[in-house]
Amino acid sequence: MRGSLDGLIRGAMLVDGSGPWDVGFAGGRIAAIERRIDSDARVFDAKGGLVCSGLVESHIHLDKAGILDRCQLCAGTLAEAISETARAKQSFTVEDVQARARSVVELAITHGTTRMRSFVEVDPRAGFRSFEAISRIRHEFAWAIEIEICAFAQDGLSNDPGTEAMLDRALADGAQLVGGCPYTDSDPPAHIRQIFDLAQRHDVAVDFHLDFDLDPGGALLPLVIGETERRGWGGRVSVGHVTKLSVLPPAELLAIGRRLADAGIGVTVLPATDLYLMGREASHRVPRGLTPAHQLAELGVVTSIASNNILNPFTPFGDASLVRMANLYATAAQVGTAAGLGQVFRMISGDAARLLGIAPMRVAVGEPADLVVFAAGSAPAVVAEIAPALAGWKNGRASFLRAAPRLFAP
Repeated sequence: MRGSLDGLIRGAMLVDGSGPWDVGFAGGRIAAIERRIDSDARVFDAKGGLVCSGLVESHIHLDKAGILDRCQLCAGTLAEAISETARAKQSFTVEDVQARARSVVELAITHGTTRMRSFVEVDPRAGFRSFEAISRIRHEFAWAIEIEICAFAQDGLSNDPGTEAMLDRALADGAQLVGGCPYTDSDPPAHIRQIFDLAQRHDVAVDFHLDFDLDPGGALLPLVIGETERRGWGGRVSVGHVTKLSVLPPAELLAIGRRLADAGIGVTVLPATDLYLMGREASHRVPRGLTPAHQLAELGVVTSIASNNILNPFTPFGDASLVRMANLYATAAQVGTAAGLGQVFRMISGDAARLLGIAPMRVAVGEPADLVVFAAGSAPAVVAEIAPALAGWKNGRASFLRAAPRLFAP
């Protein structure tokens, strides 16, 4: 095979636990996976690290990232985060949003993310400025990451005249799906129906921010399940947060989990945001407020773990590392077995891709050479050790390289 490859990864482990293997690629696709490949191609030595097809960020807000210095945090509540962000976004410019989003996307790429769903607010206050900015970012970074845009109604529909028509226009102008936030609307059931109407009109998926509190009563999730079934939209609906599920008794969680699986509705948990915002009213024995997604996965629900926000009132920290989010989830959800950590890794990779409606990519001959090498030898170890991504390729072209640390012993 000498001279016939564009690049070669030497000594890498695969997600199935086999290896070490040499992985050669040419013409943008994986050409060979063998124990030893001799080639004149440029070689990256994985040194027993894990090679996979990259991570999938299923829920992030690029337009609102990095605005912490423009907001005042006092209570640390969801209501405060919504109001402070609504105030700040009125002064957003296309260039401002683009610059902040660019820094987050660059970080995500170097942490091994190769696909991303970004919610982008479209309403009378944000206008189409954020939508234009993230559309530019989408094209600017297509060489390394695939970004899909969810036109999003953060501040409601019934109580926010003009937003529905703006979402309609954004979908006509290239947004890939539509998202809603019923708990900010004066008429949540109508909000849910309107979002589904838009989705049907444009034949796109829907993604809701939903049931974001710790009161087990008044859940809107059954309404979303009902609309999904009535419209035949199974496999094209996902919900984020749903922290109400974290306070349900086991039997009730089991019942709603089975309904979600049967309806074909995916669930995304946002560990950093959910842990930071939930339970503020408790003076002691503070609840985690984190939905047990790994338990839902055991019932057949497609689940994912994602970042949500980076450095803003909803989440005043973050570095766009999905591995860090996975580790945080595993810690808070008390998942520590190898099998459990493997499931958590799938929630930032293959299962997250399924939630986005795409088939998980594989490291196999003939597949696209979208590859990332991590500094740990297995998927569970990547999560447990918060292992850094060392190098990445998109369609066989190098996309990033992280220099190895050096120690200077006396």
